[in-house]
Amino acid sequence: MDLYEYQARDVFEKYGVPVLAGIVADTPEEVRAAAEKIGGVVVVKAQVKTGGRGKAGGVKVAKTPDEAYEAAKAILGLDIKGHVVKRVMVAQGARIAEEFYFSVLLDRANRSYLSLCSVEGGMEIEELAVERPEALARVEVNPLTGIDKAKAVEIARAAKFPEDLVEKVSDVFVKLFDVYKGEDATLVEVNPLVRTEEGDIIALDGKVTLDDNASEIRHPEHEALEDKDAADPLEAKAKESGLNYVKLDGEVGIIGNGAGLVMSTLDVVAYAGENHNGVKPANFLDIGGGASAEVMAAGLDVILGDPQVKSVFVNVFGGITACDAVANGIKGALETLGATASKPLVVRLDGNRVDEGRAILAEYAHPLVTLAATMDEGADKAAELANA
Repeated sequence: MDLYEYQARDVFEKYGVPVLAGIVADTPEEVRAAAEKIGGVVVVKAQVKTGGRGKAGGVKVAKTPDEAYEAAKAILGLDIKGHVVKRVMVAQGARIAEEFYFSVLLDRANRSYLSLCSVEGGMEIEELAVERPEALARVEVNPLTGIDKAKAVEIARAAKFPEDLVEKVSDVFVKLFDVYKGEDATLVEVNPLVRTEEGDIIALDGKVTLDDNASEIRHPEHEALEDKDAADPLEAKAKESGLNYVKLDGEVGIIGNGAGLVMSTLDVVAYAGENHNGVKPANFLDIGGGASAEVMAAGLDVILGDPQVKSVFVNVFGGITACDAVANGIKGALETLGATASKPLVVRLDGNRVDEGRAILAEYAHPLVTLAATMDEGADKAAELANA
């Protein structure tokens, strides 16, 4: 789960990371009141989960509460890369002398953590990494020891911070890692981390991604941070049904049992789609080991609710749950959904009791269901039907 900037700011403050005052507001009137409360120069910042806010006009400096009011009128309702601004943060202004960059993230490839740091902050870090890779220090962080003072100093020096700043910024790095570890995050990023003209080190803009796997048991308080109104309605419906679902931009709905099989199915469908006008997978949906009628109905209900989906490919390997049980699940799902099931389904079954499963569906002879003998055959047929 990605946090909004104001949420990241509040989490930073909880762990002692130096931040400026910030108040969230939903209307221009609330923005004016917030600016009056903070006093002095403020910055009105769009709260959206995407980058490029400044270039899109989503960040404006205001010297008076009336200017803040006008800035809010311009920002609220603004469309930034498909994200409509419904809330802003009124942040205390700062006299910035220098801008830096710091992050710590999960390095899945190396099964470790990685810290990225640079004395050149403020710009898109992706651009810096490509245009001037030598300006971005990459320091591996041992998950067992994390970022203590010694490691923080190492990171600061690797990023070529002036020696007179190493002590100050390293203290902030330690606190930012406390956020990362304490909240079970997969990313904690500050861009920019600034030195003010007064000499203070401030986290001016934060980005935090939390690991959903830790939320339910270790961090039940994280539920309050979720923006349910902004969530994809199909992903929300799938989550309520306990399904592992991710929306993609394609036309072939995918249902499989097991993450590995579903990932392989996505690849095969994408490859088959090249021969059918470039159709692509519409989702990732893993129903797990229990392909009961209820689970299958919930999965089909989610996928068929996506207007982009033109066909569905059910690719199941019978193991603990045998293919005849899966077939009965598909049959029961179609009976449960009734007229709402209006898009063609291609079903490929293999594994335990596959002959019995295929026989059940063949005898059922539902007009929307096409049986496929292999995964390649099923993917090609699903792509063909989606294109048609």
